[in-house]
Amino acid sequence: MARLANLETEYPVLDSTVRNFCASHGIFSVEDFLIHDLYMLAAFAEQNDSSERLKEGIAQVLSIIDDMHQPWLNGMELLEDAKRNKHVFPTGIQGIDLLLGDGIRVGQLTELVGPSSSGKTQVCLRTASNVARNHMVLYLDTGNSFSPQRIAYFLGKTISPSSAQAKNQFLQKVMSNISCHSVFDIFAMFDVLHQLESYLRCQDGRGGCQMRLLIVDSISSLISPVLGSSSTLGRALMTSAGYLLKKLAHQHNLAVLIINHTVGGEGGSSKPALGDSWKCIPHSRLFLSCDRGSNTYNVSILRHPSMASGKAARFVI
Repeated sequence: MARLANLETEYPVLDSTVRNFCASHGIFSVEDFLIHDLYMLAAFAEQNDSSERLKEGIAQVLSIIDDMHQPWLNGMELLEDAKRNKHVFPTGIQGIDLLLGDGIRVGQLTELVGPSSSGKTQVCLRTASNVARNHMVLYLDTGNSFSPQRIAYFLGKTISPSSAQAKNQFLQKVMSNISCHSVFDIFAMFDVLHQLESYLRCQDGRGGCQMRLLIVDSISSLISPVLGSSSTLGRALMTSAGYLLKKLAHQHNLAVLIINHTVGGEGGSSKPALGDSWKCIPHSRLFLSCDRGSNTYNVSILRHPSMASGKAARFVI
C-alpha cells in the first residue's frame, strides 16, 4: 500500500494538512491506518481547527483501503498459497538447516534472537552468501555489521577446486547479487522497504536472477529508540514495520531474516527485546547462544509454525 505523500496527485484531499496531522499520530502510509484506532484519530481530528478537512482525508483513506481489499480465499486457494510458499532456502549451516528441515522458509519472517556475540550476524552473512549464489539478496545494516570479507571467507570454504580466475568470477557473481544498505533509523528503513516493494512489483513474473532474501541486522536497533520516546507512536511504528515485512515476504515470495537482541528478564534470565507486542509478528523465532571459550554455537526453536518449541541443535560457523 502506498505512502500518503504519493497519493495527493490522485486524491487532492490528502494535502499537507492531512498528512502532517497523520504523521503526528504515526501514520505515514495507507497500511498504517489498518493498525490505528480510528475512533481516537477521529476524536483528535474533531479538536483540530481543520477538523472538516481532516475528516474528509480520513474518509478518503478508508475508501482507498476498501478499494484495495482482496476477496477472502477459500480452502483450495489457501492450500495452493501454502504450496507456493513451502520452499526453503538453506542457510549453509548444517546444524540450523537440519533443525529447520532444510532452511528458512520462503514467504515467512524468521527471527534470530540472542545476546551479543551469539552468532546472529554470522548466521545472516552465511545465509546471504549461500542464497546469493542463485538469487539476489538485500541486506539492511543498522550497525556497520556487514562484512564483504566474511562473505568471501564463507564462499572460499565452499568453492570446489578450480582455477584462480574461475574462483574470482564466482566470487564477483555472488557479491554482485548482494545489495547492502545502511539504515540507522526506522524511517530510513521504511523508505528502503517501500522502494523494495516497488522493485518487487516490477520483478514479479520476470525471469532471471530475482530478489529472494531480505535481511535486517538488526530490527531491534531501529525499533527500540522509538519505543522509548513515545509508547503509542512507537508501538504503531513497530506494528507497521512488522506488517510491512510480513507483507513483502508473503506477496513477493521472499524469505525475510531479522535479528533481535535480548534484554533482562525475571530471575536474571534473558528474553527477546521489543516486548509482547512484537513476539507474535515473526513466523519463526530461533534463540542463539555461544559456548564460552569455543566456536560452537547453540540454536533452539522458540516459535515455529510446524515444529515444536524447544528443539535444539549445535553448529559451527
